[in-house]
Amino acid sequence: MKSLILCLSAAGLLAACAPMEPTAPTTPSDGPAQCRADQYQRYIGRNRSELPPKPANETWRVTCTTCPVTMDYSPSRLNIFYEERTGIIREVKCG
Repeated sequence: MKSLILCLSAAGLLAACAPMEPTAPTTPSDGPAQCRADQYQRYIGRNRSELPPKPANETWRVTCTTCPVTMDYSPSRLNIFYEERTGIIREVKCG
C-alpha cells in the first residue's frame, strides 16, 4: 500500500513538471495596440511640442510625470507623460 502511494505521488510530481502548451495570445484589443501606444513610442525623449495633433475619435491624456491624474483605467486611452521642467516625453502607454 505504501509503495502504491509513493508511486502515485511521484506520478503527480512528474505531471506537475511537464511542459505546458503556450496559452493563446491575448486578443488584439489588449495591450499597447488598442490605444496605439506602440505607434507613439518614437516620441519618447523628444519634446511634447513635437507630438502630432490628436487623431479624431481617440482619447489622449498628455500630462507631466508628477502631475496628479485620475486612477481610472481606460485601455483605449493613450497616456503621454512628459517631464514638467523640460517638456521631454518620458513614457507613452495605454490606460
